[in-house]
Amino acid sequence: MMGPRQEAQAALFYEFSLEEHVPQDHLLRSIDRFVDLDGIRSHLADFYSHTGRPSVDPELLIRMLIVGYCFGIRSERRLCEEVHLNLA
Repeated sequence: MMGPRQEAQAALFYEFSLEEHVPQDHLLRSIDRFVDLDGIRSHLADFYSHTGRPSVDPELLIRMLIVGYCFGIRSERRLCEEVHLNLA
C-alpha cells in the first residue's frame, strides 16, 4: 500500500554498551583495575599446540577462574553457565 506508514517501525539495529549496563561499583570492575593479563598469552604460548582445534583463550580462562573463586563457584559447568548469563 502506498503512502505514509500508519504504525511506527521498530529500529532494525540498536546500540548496546556493556559499560553502561555493568555498575561502576561492581566487584569485577574493581578486580579488573588491578589484574593485568595482557602478557599472559605470550607467557603460555609454548604450552599450546598449533594443530587440532583451537584451545580456550588463556586470558579468558584465568578471568573465569577468578570469577569462580570470588563468587564461590566450584563447578566448572556452573561457572560456564554463570559467565554465559552474567554480563559483568
